[in-house]
Amino acid sequence: MSEKIKPEHLARKAVLYIRQSSTFQVTHNQESRRLQYAMTQRIRALGWQEVTIIDEDLGRSASGEVERRGFQKMVAEVCLGRVGVVAAREVSRFARNSRDWQQLIEVCRMVDTLLMDQEVIYDSRNSNDRLLLGLKGSLNEYELDLLRQRSQEARRQKASRGELVVAAPIGYHKTADQRLEKDPDRRVQEAIHLIFRKFFELGTVRQTLLWLVEQGIDLPVAEHHATGRKTVWKHPCYGSVLNILRDPVYAGAYRYGRTAVTTSIGEGRLRKRTVRKPLKSWSVLIPSHHEGYITWDQFERVSRMIMHNSQRCFSSVPGAAKKGLGLLAGLLRCRKCGRKLMVSYTGQEHDKVRYLCRRGALDQGEAKCISFGGTAVDEAIAREVLRVLEPAAVEAAAQAAWQKTEKEDEVLRLLSLELQAARYEAERAQRQYDLADPENRLVAGELELRWNTTLNRVRETENRLEEARSRRNQMATPCQELFGDLRVDLRTVWEDSNTDIRLKKRIVRTLIEEVIADVEGSAGEVILIIHWKGGIHTEVRLRRRRRGQSNSDTPVETIQVVRMLALICDDQHIAGFLNRNGLRTGPGNRWTQGRVVSLRNYHGIPVYSEEKRKSEGWMNLGEAAAYLNVASKTLRRAAERGVVPSRHPLGDGPWMFQRADLDLRTLQREAGATHRHRTTPTGRDRHQLPLELSQT
Repeated sequence: MSEKIKPEHLARKAVLYIRQSSTFQVTHNQESRRLQYAMTQRIRALGWQEVTIIDEDLGRSASGEVERRGFQKMVAEVCLGRVGVVAAREVSRFARNSRDWQQLIEVCRMVDTLLMDQEVIYDSRNSNDRLLLGLKGSLNEYELDLLRQRSQEARRQKASRGELVVAAPIGYHKTADQRLEKDPDRRVQEAIHLIFRKFFELGTVRQTLLWLVEQGIDLPVAEHHATGRKTVWKHPCYGSVLNILRDPVYAGAYRYGRTAVTTSIGEGRLRKRTVRKPLKSWSVLIPSHHEGYITWDQFERVSRMIMHNSQRCFSSVPGAAKKGLGLLAGLLRCRKCGRKLMVSYTGQEHDKVRYLCRRGALDQGEAKCISFGGTAVDEAIAREVLRVLEPAAVEAAAQAAWQKTEKEDEVLRLLSLELQAARYEAERAQRQYDLADPENRLVAGELELRWNTTLNRVRETENRLEEARSRRNQMATPCQELFGDLRVDLRTVWEDSNTDIRLKKRIVRTLIEEVIADVEGSAGEVILIIHWKGGIHTEVRLRRRRRGQSNSDTPVETIQVVRMLALICDDQHIAGFLNRNGLRTGPGNRWTQGRVVSLRNYHGIPVYSEEKRKSEGWMNLGEAAAYLNVASKTLRRAAERGVVPSRHPLGDGPWMFQRADLDLRTLQREAGATHRHRTTPTGRDRHQLPLELSQT
């Protein structure tokens, strides 16, 4: 027995610490683990009766970058003075970093606890042993760094030659000589091809995902088991679709070093985060390394499309097309400050669009820049786009019809492959059931249940395939004759409420690079400079919508009514007459004095003037009757029969007369004729009861 072991050490318990650095070592290096557990025999041989084994850190590295609860538990037991010795097969099992190692030595020195490995017993109170332990700790740390450096350099050298294949992505298999080959399963290949085709068609990852979900198409996923990798089919999710689209391996390129690990301190703990590096910073990128699903040019196009779909506030790209009614969202840029214009939706149903430049006011506290209504601007840009599209409308429609036919064919092809896979699983389940002993109901019952499940899946797939075939048969074969009138009806299709706004936005973004907007206050105009994709610029000028003026067109009849009423009454009375007759503004609001003023200013209608009214001789019914010295009722009846020239713009509104048109003799002849043909007395009916309210 060593002279370092004292009775007070034996009176306390011994702790055996067992650790392996990774799950791979735990699974495959079983002999090392058995040797560590065998240390209990040496501890008991030295005199300790109570031995506690701490093996909670199996599969955890001692580099200090991961939390080790077993090591913390051991240190806590030592601090309480309950441990006489802590043992490990090699001292490197305790720690491979100076922090944990020096902490353990210092705690053992303070409470007089020994340290032990397979060969030596150390007393941390002894200066020589403490020096030896310090050297061993430094060597362990250096050894770990050296091993890590060697392994990483070997991986980099192998990766630089394109020979390091850790795990094959879905759609590929890893061969014995470290090469990537396409998965021989045609269903897997067709699913990968479909993802790229739909992304090129729909333009965004989310729309691609929604289409896959709508069609009920599952995607392949790789699951790794002890027996190897297995391909299973699962409901599509956003992450799986995005990973396939932005991985260059599907373009036939070998890649290594796409991510980097960053460390930070948060809440007193070391935290690691894996970040994706830009393409130019990847360690290795070897194009044309293996057979791809798309070309490298197509992959670069996919990357640009994903980048342009970014919705970040400070991004210079327009972003993905969404359901908002603003046709030019993401395309407008301020001519004064160079910032992108924001979109605001107002109204009770958020259907009123307004473009405004207020990024400077929000971020730097600058003065507000330009703003203007969006409906008229969107309509103007739409007219320019339709003018460009009309010559190629028929050809584009025929191509769209062919694409729709190809979509149905893709669905049919995928469902056919899915049906083949389902029938194979059903036949396999049937063979397993046939080989089972019928008398062993525990096994036969389970196999029968699996067989019925696969048969149900076959029937469901057959029904979906039959529905897809019926839809395909109902579609007419596209030809040029079917779209002969489309050039005329293109605007009708564009303005139809059922047309998807996202489709309109994608069309606009395909043709237009950017629109520079400015507001000219003196002229009251919105100036738009369209930058087309081909490099041509077009300038469009619009009358700016003023306060109170509706973006929607006010009916011509209402404008004429206001023009006539402005001859005899002011704006407040005009608003009252319009509201009394149930007339509304363009967006359906009630008329106010301010809205009438805006309408007059926009259409150049002069303001009401009492002097002008008298000079031109305009009168209402009461004034005209007083001028002729007749009853108002008599004059109104004559005006209704057209005897006296008059104007009556509203059913429940004022009568308008001009002094030059009033002739008393004509009116007297008409009054006499009316008196001779009267069949009922005028005035009060004696049999009609008076309307008198009670005062009690």
